[in-house]
Amino acid sequence: MSNTTITKSCGNVFLDLGFPPGEAAVLALRADLMGKLRLLIQSAGWTQQEAAQHFGITQSRVSDLVRGKWEKFSLDMLITIAARAGHNVTLEIA
Repeated sequence: MSNTTITKSCGNVFLDLGFPPGEAAVLALRADLMGKLRLLIQSAGWTQQEAAQHFGITQSRVSDLVRGKWEKFSLDMLITIAARAGHNVTLEIA
């Protein structure tokens, strides 16, 4: 028998990890937006260099994005990148 305990998530992994609610909300938004930008690159079939041109950033920054280095991107910057690629970012209060 295993001593593994499974705890149901509240829906925000960052809250589950103990981050304060405000910080957890921002971290979740950043993670979600980064994931969507990675999917955009993949679905468009862009190389990192092509993505860099669409996003108005360097290829090394695209590499950071694709590799999930979330600590290198503010929420503001991720929104800016999405807008530069022609996408609207909206925020809803649930």
